[in-house]
Amino acid sequence: MKRYAGSLVLIVVFIILILLATQAAAQADQILIPAGTPEDHELQAISNEPDAAKKLTMYQDFVQKYSSNQAAVTYADWQISQAYQSTGDFKKALEFGDKALAGSPHNLDILVSQANIAQQAKDNAHLMAYAAKGGAVCSSIEKQTKPQGMSDSDFKNQVDEDKREAKNNCEFLESAGFNVIASENDAKSRMTYIEEYSVAFPDSKFQDQVSNYAMYTLGPGQLNDQARLLSYGEKMLVANPNSLPALLLLAGAYVDDPKPGSIAKATTYAQRAITVAKAEEPDADKPRKISAGVAHSIVGYVDIKEDKTTAAIPELKSAMALLKGQDDQQYSIALYRLGFVYAKLNQVTEAREVLTEAVKISGPVQAMSQDLLTKVNAARAKGK
Repeated sequence: MKRYAGSLVLIVVFIILILLATQAAAQADQILIPAGTPEDHELQAISNEPDAAKKLTMYQDFVQKYSSNQAAVTYADWQISQAYQSTGDFKKALEFGDKALAGSPHNLDILVSQANIAQQAKDNAHLMAYAAKGGAVCSSIEKQTKPQGMSDSDFKNQVDEDKREAKNNCEFLESAGFNVIASENDAKSRMTYIEEYSVAFPDSKFQDQVSNYAMYTLGPGQLNDQARLLSYGEKMLVANPNSLPALLLLAGAYVDDPKPGSIAKATTYAQRAITVAKAEEPDADKPRKISAGVAHSIVGYVDIKEDKTTAAIPELKSAMALLKGQDDQQYSIALYRLGFVYAKLNQVTEAREVLTEAVKISGPVQAMSQDLLTKVNAARAKGK
């Protein structure tokens, strides 16, 4: 998009759509200052000023002079923010960037500019706030309302063009927000960021990693908050009913929850994950196969807990087939569970076979697998 400025065309990225400000961010804001206006001429003069300090003063005077022109003030505040950023005064840079956002709240370029400043300032709280606001704008592009009188094909083309123009900004904000989560050492802050991020980017390419961070953060050794873990998963499903990470998170959480009805919920979510993953289809990729494998493993674990020992075998074999060579840790869990089933059924040869494979894989169930294998071998020796 362009800010038309007489003979000079300055590239900017937004038009302020004041009439849409009360709507749900139908699309990203943009700034338009018509060519030939006094504001346009003065902005040209300011942009041509080589002295940085003088340029900053000129922008400040410009804001006072054209205080009734929202678009002009917003653009000038944005430039002032960038001027302070260049001097390393990040506090002032964020202050004036926020003023620009107040005038153009759905402006992706300003949000990206603010996120960059927050990154430089190592201010994770502000960085996530800007990323989350940007994520909401990015999601809204697909949901914008078709203008009256516009054909379906023209509307589709407009939405596609809006998405193309926003793509780089949206990808930057998505990655920046994830990096905040990955770099945060405080568990409470990390979980707050995870919740903000999951709402803003429900279909993020980092969804699996974010879910893993959530399970780790809310699990033993960190916040140990089972209720919040379940709440987080449910919120994810509201945003995206077919979210495999959310389905697996809930299935895994409910399967060990002692409350009545939790086991049934674990089965429901795991079976939904199997249906959504469609791992049997030719185009199924690695994440889908792993998700289906984990879901089958959980269903098998439910069968074990409900003393449906024989029924667990095909589920765990399906899990192993999908997980082998794809995810060693989840594969080892399925191996251990199947070894447990065989041991319980006194099928010693089969138990030794799968447990011998399980103990070769480093991870959380390696010691458990070795302990069970030792017991199986001892039982076999006694049997002789």
